[in-house]
Amino acid sequence: MGDYILAIDQGTTSTRAIVFAKDQTIAGIDQQEFAQHFPKSGWVEHNLEDIWRTVVETCKGAIADAGIAASDIAAIGITNQRETVALWDRATGEPAGKAIVWQDRRTSAICDALKADGHEALFTERTGLLLDPYFSGTKVKWMLDEVDGLRARSKAGEIAFGTIDTFVIWRLTGGARHVTDATNAARTLMYNIRENRWDDELLSILDVPAAMLPEVLDCAADFGTAKADIFGAEIPIYGVAGDQQAATIGNACFQPGMLKSTYGTGCFALLNTGEDAVASQNRLLTTIAYRLDGKTIYALEGSIFMAGATVQWLRDGLKIIDTAARSGEMADAADPEQDVYLVPAFVGLGAPHWDAEARGAMFGLTRATGPNEIAKATLEAVCYQTRDLLEAMHKDWPEASGAETTLRVDGGMVASDWTMQRLADLLDAPVDRPTVLETTALGAAWLAGSRAGVWPDRDGFAATWARDRRFEPQMDADERARKIAGWDDAVSRTLSER
Repeated sequence: MGDYILAIDQGTTSTRAIVFAKDQTIAGIDQQEFAQHFPKSGWVEHNLEDIWRTVVETCKGAIADAGIAASDIAAIGITNQRETVALWDRATGEPAGKAIVWQDRRTSAICDALKADGHEALFTERTGLLLDPYFSGTKVKWMLDEVDGLRARSKAGEIAFGTIDTFVIWRLTGGARHVTDATNAARTLMYNIRENRWDDELLSILDVPAAMLPEVLDCAADFGTAKADIFGAEIPIYGVAGDQQAATIGNACFQPGMLKSTYGTGCFALLNTGEDAVASQNRLLTTIAYRLDGKTIYALEGSIFMAGATVQWLRDGLKIIDTAARSGEMADAADPEQDVYLVPAFVGLGAPHWDAEARGAMFGLTRATGPNEIAKATLEAVCYQTRDLLEAMHKDWPEASGAETTLRVDGGMVASDWTMQRLADLLDAPVDRPTVLETTALGAAWLAGSRAGVWPDRDGFAATWARDRRFEPQMDADERARKIAGWDDAVSRTLSER
């Protein structure tokens, strides 16, 4: 057995594979984007075969980039876009349709009906989640309702359900293992996070057969073995975590009160609350941060649906930038006298509003407003929304507000110095950017590497976390207050129910 670790980071718009060396440095990397399908307004789908193809090709590419053989890899760690629903035939492995992506809003009516029937309190108590189309459960129900014969086949055990990690593991192991980890299970609306089990009552309400569900394991566990004919050698799969939990681990946020925020397609902030599953009074989510050695650690989470995806809109929709990096340069050149606000509710608003019907809007436009001001408003929107999340977290868990907040950040957007400085300014708190920006993949790699015995334990790994740069707040308090008031007004005008 070698001492390299292969991390598979299967994201919303691309798949990335990274080979990490024993000293946790990156030895090889490959990445591929794949098609996004938008069959109707508010619908987002992925072709599971596209996902599988990019997983295999990027893994082979990363191994080649590292100049090693598959036999040099000690273990595989997997991290994935959460909540996205995959259904497939157990006998053939063929998908039972396209995957419904976490951003998809087609189940709004199902969620509304469940709320009208008085079920939301029960779901929130058991799962820590809200009845929102974001989560997997209503997506599964929709597929079973809409595809003739699918529910009957599911009850008969012919159809398997999984989040993307489960589908990838199924394919890697040749169908030998139908498993997931506690963090992915916690995002389905069907898993009792306090009792760590699939919840029969919730399954009954959703009319989802238990026969289609995977086994739930710790985040570091034996998830099966990738077959030799895929990469050239058998490789054990020893670590799995949903992308935001993997980023929490990769940022070494192991102590209660530690806070991280990931800026990818969306933005997701997690606050470690230890063994205390804090019930939010401010429409945040209570979720599993990780489960190791049978011990569950919880977190409060705030989810923003559009972060990097809004920058992609500047590039692909408005076509006012050619690369994401250009947005920071344009924001820096924007007219400081113009206060333009973009509320990026393209697929509704996430925490703390959870307004599925809200849609994007821009405020403060004048004849002098141009591409630079729009780029600035786009980046500032991510910062304002992060502030909204942290304010709600401090209200829910006062223990977190007693000490100075320092936010550890990761994801593609954190490479922008302008965005990180504006984030520190609007939070009025330091922002720490790590030396390793591939934090999500690093977290999955640590889960696998520590179990394989080639990476350090939790304390040893935490000691290796290193800061690239700290951004300290510089904005005048009056200016901060004025800008935040303008943002709050813009959001209030955007909400579907005012």
